Amino acid sequence: PNCPEAIAALEIAHQAAILLEFQASEPGQLAEITQAAAQTLAELPLTSPAELISDVTARNSLWSFRKGLYTSVAAGRPQGTTALLEDVVVPVDKLANTCVDLGAAFDQYGYHDAVIFGHAKDGNIHFMITDHFTDSAAKAKLGDFTSDMVEIICGYQGSCKAEHGTGRVMAPFVRRQWGDELYQVMLDVKHLFDPELRLNPGVLIAENPQAHLNQIKAPEAVDDLVDLCVECGYCEPTCPSRELTLTPRQRIAIQRDIAAAAASGDQATVRELERAYVYDGIHTCAVDGWCGLACPVSINTGHYVKKLRSAAVPKPVAAGWTFAANHWKGTTGLAAFALSTVKALPGSLQTAVIGVDHAARAVIGPDTVPLWSRELPQGGKRRARPAPSIPVAAVYLPACVNAMFGSANSSLDGRDGPKPPGVQSAFEWLCALVGIALFVPPDVDMLCCGTVWTSKGILRGKAVMAKKVIKALERATQDWKLPVVCDASSCTEGFQRTVAEAGIEAKIVDAVQFVAERILPLLPEHTKLPSITLHETCSSTQLGSNEALRQVAGAVAEVVQVPIDKGCCAFAGDRGLLHPELTAAATRAEAAEVARLNATVHASCNRTCELGMTRATGKPYRHVLELLAEQLAASTDSAAASANPDK
Repeated sequence: PNCPEAIAALEIAHQAAILLEFQASEPGQLAEITQAAAQTLAELPLTSPAELISDVTARNSLWSFRKGLYTSVAAGRPQGTTALLEDVVVPVDKLANTCVDLGAAFDQYGYHDAVIFGHAKDGNIHFMITDHFTDSAAKAKLGDFTSDMVEIICGYQGSCKAEHGTGRVMAPFVRRQWGDELYQVMLDVKHLFDPELRLNPGVLIAENPQAHLNQIKAPEAVDDLVDLCVECGYCEPTCPSRELTLTPRQRIAIQRDIAAAAASGDQATVRELERAYVYDGIHTCAVDGWCGLACPVSINTGHYVKKLRSAAVPKPVAAGWTFAANHWKGTTGLAAFALSTVKALPGSLQTAVIGVDHAARAVIGPDTVPLWSRELPQGGKRRARPAPSIPVAAVYLPACVNAMFGSANSSLDGRDGPKPPGVQSAFEWLCALVGIALFVPPDVDMLCCGTVWTSKGILRGKAVMAKKVIKALERATQDWKLPVVCDASSCTEGFQRTVAEAGIEAKIVDAVQFVAERILPLLPEHTKLPSITLHETCSSTQLGSNEALRQVAGAVAEVVQVPIDKGCCAFAGDRGLLHPELTAAATRAEAAEVARLNATVHASCNRTCELGMTRATGKPYRHVLELLAEQLAASTDSAAASANPDK
């Protein structure tokens, strides 16, 4: 996926493709280096001219392709086969000959899908072959090929292991590479520290010359959604549950363990793994989709977890959420009323509510009953608005999450600005400021993007809501002629998915993107705050709207800060209310950096993410459009006061 055109256009015969990057500390140094290299590059027998580029997007695209090469190629292997990756090194001047000889060996042994890549300046070669490797004929062929490969590498004074060290596959060949005398020294050292050979048996030192043929990991088919996974681990740094329970790679690997245990008749292991997997694998997955962005073959483990949830959701829970889909106006109103009621209680009664909440979670289950906590806001306001009297530019769908969870208090009284506080009021005020009219469908209080049902795997409820959304939008947009705008990034993504699954082409954009494109260029000069720290959400990342988010933040404050340790907050709709420990683990690093940055204000573009980051940092996170509207309103008031001090 997303293969750069420069790579896709190559026609490979017997040449190599080299990705070359020059680096320097200063622009002048870089110019000297590239100028010196130009003559050599011009003299090479290339199939196309060497073009040195400095465009960051193009460079990142090429490196992303290169880093994901193993995963992409391995994922393309025939189903049921194993991808066997090796790591060897030879002197750089022997690199080309080694690749030619390996290619001949691949042909000789019938490994026609073999591929070679590596690090040319180090003489480091990774090659991969695929086969079933489990029957006796395949093992015998692999044994003969490996022996020949070792002879090729050693014949060029190379090493059978380079950057990744000697594991089980190359252990039987350590003696061949280093000779009897040095191998005996290794054995002597090993026995000094580990006389009974208990430590990592079979790695580096192997008594069995056939060890490399007997411990090959056979793939277990689990589901088409995840079977392409080769456990490369690129997804793991992005996963919000990585320091609490499992990563996406581990979720897939354990499902394969369950399948293997079931195939062997080991039902005790199946039961033990399935029991632990409910919490570790299913309940604590944020299903945020960042793993799919990091995966070279776009495996979204969240989709698989949603499928597992769908199969396991209790019937009463599914029925309750489907009922809610049919009565969403009442559901959101009840949630807002409950939040406001509890928020208005004195502290002692709030403590009692928390106690009752914990008791209910203990009886009914923590994945069913949300946990109320003191930092949660009061309920929000209804979303309905009267139709405008002038031609509209877009259909506006205020997110229901903002109707359930009220905004943090505004720092202004809103006399001439957005009132009451909240992203809907702010967005409508900003549009009115530049003469843009919005149409909010009259039945908007009954609509939702459907993410809550998708996340929980409640397919019937999702279908009910999707039907209502399509019907309402078709009418409001005049048969999809008008664009649709939503003010919560996850809901924007949800509406996009709902419409796409219905086979409809429509323009659905996030309010932040809309403001960046349509409103920012028309805004008057205004004062800015000193600094703002942004939380870029998983949905804004998937929407590609983070640049727009930074642009809007730049209209709020002089300095825009985005934490290096940013990531998904894992609030994930109601996941942060059901499993607050997930949000705590996911936000720990980012929260520590936010404290060090110590910005004037803190913002995001999704209400539940704002709640999650507020809980994690103790700083009030608000929608960036609220802050923008407040700054403009404050500047307008200040200018008016200066022009007419008597008034």
